[in-house]
Amino acid sequence: MAERLVGKQAPDFTMETVLGNGSDFSKASLSDYRGKWLVFFFYPLDFTFVCPTEITALSEAADQFKALDAEILGVSTDSIHSHKAWINTPRDANGLGQINFPLASDITRTVAKDYGIYIEEEGVALRGLFIINPEGELKYQVVNHNDIGRSVEETLRVLQALQSGGLCAMNWKPGDKNLLV
Repeated sequence: MAERLVGKQAPDFTMETVLGNGSDFSKASLSDYRGKWLVFFFYPLDFTFVCPTEITALSEAADQFKALDAEILGVSTDSIHSHKAWINTPRDANGLGQINFPLASDITRTVAKDYGIYIEEEGVALRGLFIINPEGELKYQVVNHNDIGRSVEETLRVLQALQSGGLCAMNWKPGDKNLLV
């Protein structure tokens, strides 16, 4: 039986990353994001079809997330070298081009397993998206089948709802009143 993650401390991680400029390697740990919101998302594989639409859409919205004191970190089970090659490949050649956040390598599959989204038979992660608050508590999780991309607008809406400090009704939008504060 799967263990719930929402409402608990997010599973810790440390992974190698490629920065969005496509030339610098680094490491990212959950503790690096203390004091900020983290939009932490998994995608199945580099050089595929749905994944670049999600990554480039999130990259184009990076300033909106930054304005909400949120960082973005993408992760797949590919190597940092595959990530680097994908970032350094132009979009018109099935690449990403430069992006506005790092991509992490979960080559050991440990983090995908810890977050409950690893597909053992395929060796890849499902499309899992997690919002982690500044104290490290996992506040939101959505997992899609790998055939279906996620929504930047919905991710922004949920982040703002979580930051609103109250109860948010169905279809709550920024500017709407909360049910209780």
